[in-house]
Order: sequence, then structure tokens, then C-alpha cells
Amino acid sequence: MDKAIDAIEKTAKNIKDAITEAGHRSAAEGERAKRDLAGDEMTSSEKLGSMVNETKEDVLAEVDRAKRKIREET
Repeated sequence: MDKAIDAIEKTAKNIKDAITEAGHRSAAEGERAKRDLAGDEMTSSEKLGSMVNETKEDVLAEVDRAKRKIREET
């Protein structure tokens, strides 16, 4: 019984992490697209801020992916 409950909890956590990972990846793509569309209309500091946001979202997505991978290996 405990194994079934653990499996359900593990699946629920994996689904949550997959959803949040997808959200972070979408946000990173949005930042990239924003820079592509705005081009030279963005100031250097706006471009830098957008690049930082993209990197942050990529890192957060990788954290969610890593949590799922670790969970699968245990």
C-alpha cells in the first residue's frame, strides 16, 4: 500500500515539475522573441535585462528537469 502511495506522490511531483519546467522554457523563449522583435529599439540595458531573465528561466527549467531526473533514479 505504501509503495502505491509513494508512486502516486512521485507521479504528482513529476507532473508538477514538468508543468513548471514548460512554463519556464516558454518564458525564456518569450524573452528571446522579445529581443528578436524589438531589435535595435531596445536599449542595451533592456537587452541585458532580457538576457538575464532568459538565463534565469532556463536555469529554473533545468532545476525542475533535474528534480524529475533525480526522482526517477531513486
